[in-house]
Amino acid sequence: MENQIFELQYAMDTFYFLICGALVMWMAAGFTMLEAGLVRSKNTTEILTKNVALYAISCTMYLVCGYMIMYDGAFMLNGIAGGEDLVSSALAASAEEGFDGGAVYSDASDFFFQVVFVATAMSIVSGAVAERMKLWSFLIFAVFMTGFIYPMEGSWTWNGADVFGMFNLGELGFSDFAGSGIVHMAGAAAAISGVILLGARKGKYAADGSVRPIPGANLPLATLGMFILWMGWFGFNGGSVLKLGDISSANAVAMVFLNTNAAAAGGLIAALITARIMFGKADLTMALNGALAGLVAITAEPSTPTPLLATLFGAMGGVLVVFSIITLDKFKLDDPVGAISVHGSCGLLGLLLVPLTNDASTFVGQIVGALTIFVWVFVTSGIVWFVIKAIMGLRVTEEEEVEGVDISECGMEAYPEFVNQ
Repeated sequence: MENQIFELQYAMDTFYFLICGALVMWMAAGFTMLEAGLVRSKNTTEILTKNVALYAISCTMYLVCGYMIMYDGAFMLNGIAGGEDLVSSALAASAEEGFDGGAVYSDASDFFFQVVFVATAMSIVSGAVAERMKLWSFLIFAVFMTGFIYPMEGSWTWNGADVFGMFNLGELGFSDFAGSGIVHMAGAAAAISGVILLGARKGKYAADGSVRPIPGANLPLATLGMFILWMGWFGFNGGSVLKLGDISSANAVAMVFLNTNAAAAGGLIAALITARIMFGKADLTMALNGALAGLVAITAEPSTPTPLLATLFGAMGGVLVVFSIITLDKFKLDDPVGAISVHGSCGLLGLLLVPLTNDASTFVGQIVGALTIFVWVFVTSGIVWFVIKAIMGLRVTEEEEVEGVDISECGMEAYPEFVNQ
């Protein structure tokens, strides 16, 4: 009977992990549609190419070395532990010391769930450097980001390794449930280092310092992308509960889903109202980013707040993202889709909100953890970007940028029927 219970838990936890991983994988489509909608039509094909290619690169690099670096496991060398081994281990622990009720799932499902998070972090970079970066320079950076930079900071956080043998973030009270800092702020840190070296798009900032809006070509597509991301986030946060096979875990999953949805709604409403007050109009792009900001803000701890608090936390993200986008423009940091503000500013906010509802975390731990993640990713990414720039360049020529990178980088246009013959 006991063996059957463990086998059932194993089946439920593994299946739940896989379904949540599939939802997170679907976020790749959301990022693709969002970015394709927020860039000009002449750069659409290149955005689509970057997103499909970065997903494939992320999966391959994490398989080859990333997972091994992050979790000290020789995945390719030792193979994958089977279900019978895990269940036998759990039964042995139960007989000797008492099984602690932890999650029991296959190594393969764990890898699959982790690898889609890596792709999410890399997708954040794509939108921030859109419309002026060379395709192959970006893809080479993706190799280093997903194979080494992200796995290293992941080992210090989710795997509990000491940071260069000096201190342990977990012992300081650092907590990041599903990755506001580990995934989202890390992606933003890599993006901002690239944007600094890359420079702004031609015509974005006038000589007098004023900002010239460059509207996206397809707002229906961008809206679809936002809704895909909203849906995928249930797997992102819900899967981070790690199990489903008992009453307590099932209730935790339900609360995470509820709070995730509430935060997104709060973020969208707050961003829409903030944009109306500041600009006098209902800015759709701010509303879209407001929903994503709320999702990022709640990701660090979606299990302990009440639904009303989750809504409030999401609303704080929605307000912050509007001001962050405006502030970055004042510093002439050109981010076509607002990725740095959504994932960076609101990722930090999410980390700082955790101690308000989670007694196991501390503000000191959250701040040290945030600094560790940002400094590591920003500096290492900057080095990689700099080397790529020195060897092959980061930016397309001025002529190619004016024409659109679809032609120069991909040799085809996304909407060829609209071109005047």
